[in-house]
Amino acid sequence: MTMSAGGRIAEHLSVGLLARVYPRERIREILSSMGLQSKRVRDLPADALVYYVIALGLFMAVSTREVLRSLVEGLQWLAGEGGAIKVAGKVAISQARSRLGAAPLWELWRESARPVAPEGQPGAFYRKLRLVSIDGSTLDVADTAENAAHFGRQRSSRGMAAFPQLRFVALCENGTHAIFAVGTGPYGAHELTLAGEVVGALAPGMLCLADRLYPGFELWRKASATGAQLLWRARRNADLPVEEVLPDGSYLSSIYPDEKAKRKRQGGIRVRVVEYELGGVEGGEPVYRLITTLLDAESYPAEELAALYPERWEVETALDEFKTHMRGGQVVLRSKTPELVSQEFCGMMLAHRAVRILMNEAALSQRLDPDRLSFTHSIRVVRRKLAATPTSPP
Repeated sequence: MTMSAGGRIAEHLSVGLLARVYPRERIREILSSMGLQSKRVRDLPADALVYYVIALGLFMAVSTREVLRSLVEGLQWLAGEGGAIKVAGKVAISQARSRLGAAPLWELWRESARPVAPEGQPGAFYRKLRLVSIDGSTLDVADTAENAAHFGRQRSSRGMAAFPQLRFVALCENGTHAIFAVGTGPYGAHELTLAGEVVGALAPGMLCLADRLYPGFELWRKASATGAQLLWRARRNADLPVEEVLPDGSYLSSIYPDEKAKRKRQGGIRVRVVEYELGGVEGGEPVYRLITTLLDAESYPAEELAALYPERWEVETALDEFKTHMRGGQVVLRSKTPELVSQEFCGMMLAHRAVRILMNEAALSQRLDPDRLSFTHSIRVVRRKLAATPTSPP
């Protein structure tokens, strides 16, 4: 699935695909607002460099210069009449990426990242609530002194990890696997801290699913304050006293900011608790507990919520696409400074989003659930198309 470093990919991909998702005019506006429009790699315009960084996310196992060589034909329309884009050397590419920085990529991400499923799309909603999930992971980055100092390494009883690691938390639209919010930090950053940065992207009309790491008073308060509904798995030892039993067997309880508030029953947040068993599951727990903001048992039956919770695995599938199918299981982020790691990571996010948007358009045209389409096949198609010269500028 990941092309070999020696593979020739010049005949394989069209920048027009990326330009349709991320219009050239908007990229130029972002660059201009940051004073970066005139920056070039020899004759490579800054807007072409943005597309190039996104393309790097699609070809993690291919050298930076070979990726640029692959894109040159498809990028010629950016040079305008009488111009020409040339293939720069490795050092020039690195210098240009450093001048560009990560900020333009992240601005492009912030204004384009949003859920993409239209209302009523199969597999994307539960009772008119858009299903989204939150989860986190890590990525290995190049082993340089700067990266090690900034990101840190995992420690274990067997010693230090071979590579520094970037930690991130993402919000994903379940039905389309489109990631629409992300927070990043060094390996030592707590996942809940990053989650606190991300839940602000929740909105009314969403139902957010999360694993048992996440339920905590402050994060729950911040996430529910957005107007989104929540369905999160509770920790086994969570103290959730029964306050009122509901007709479907679920019950109302409250969570509190601390033990003192709990003793005084002050400042709590009302939640509904759904408990259920999974028979015949090897290694399963005796009882699973979910807490939710959906307090109405008649409108949102406990049995439906218990059956819905496994949809949370969709975010793990999306992160697997991002980490394995795009990056390659053993590929380390190639950038040698924290700023370029941030730029490269954002380029990967933009690339994944472009592929997922194209997949969703294809699914809608065939009236299919996007889960019926193969991400592996789709990214191969995108790779094949990205170097083709468009018949007219996108």
